[in-house]
Amino acid sequence: MRISYCTWGMMHVDIEEALPAVAAIGYRGIELAVTPRWPTELYSLDAARKKRIRELCRQHNLAISAVAAHTSVCDEDSEKHGANMQRLRDAIDLADELRQEGEPPVVASLLGGHVDDWGRLRELVAERVHALGEYAASKGVVFACEPHSGTAFDLPRKALWLMEQVNHPAVKINFDISHFDILGIPIEECVPQMAPISAHTHVKDQRGIYPYHEFLTPGAGPFDFIRYLGAMHQAGYTGWIGVEVSVMVQRHPGYAPFVDAALGYYALKHAFCMSGAPLDE
Repeated sequence: MRISYCTWGMMHVDIEEALPAVAAIGYRGIELAVTPRWPTELYSLDAARKKRIRELCRQHNLAISAVAAHTSVCDEDSEKHGANMQRLRDAIDLADELRQEGEPPVVASLLGGHVDDWGRLRELVAERVHALGEYAASKGVVFACEPHSGTAFDLPRKALWLMEQVNHPAVKINFDISHFDILGIPIEECVPQMAPISAHTHVKDQRGIYPYHEFLTPGAGPFDFIRYLGAMHQAGYTGWIGVEVSVMVQRHPGYAPFVDAALGYYALKHAFCMSGAPLDE
């Protein structure tokens, strides 16, 4: 396993500053957030900016672990849905353009909607995700769906159903265990289910039960990363463990993105040492 950092945690930091700092902390991977309002918003990346990102990654020995696109596939308005699907296809194109030797490109996205939409929309979601899988496969990219609390796609059983229904080699899961933890789902239950079908992960720290929860930076809360990494290793997962700092944390007065990036990295590094799970540095 390797540790990556998602630039979701650096909403107000230019990529020219972010990548050298993340590499200096010790991270070996970067997940590029391309959502609106972030410095690397998808449609702000012209050819020169893409070239510069590739150069910075080479210079600082950073692999691109994923592109974080986070766009709904649940919209029932045809015009909005068309724009959302085009955005996800364009994110897949970006992942292909930023491809690095030996690093399979991944696009991560939540699926949107509301919790009570799943029964009504799940067949439509499966159809749309399959279409994205087909497009991703044509580019040699993996589309990774993220189960997310408070959305239509929020539980392990829904992830298992979707993977079985879609049944596409280019469609996997982006496994963010924080969203299961705040629903009271234990490590020993969700990791054996999710790890085998996951192409990428996120980790946060967290306390409380949804919707009365608080997301924290890894190392700032009670989550047992030693047990988590041990379970991931036992389940056969060998990919990226991706640190994500929630917007909930970023809203705090005095938020220092590089301090939190370092906290997350060293919390995970300590947990790797204590768990015995292998860390590829």
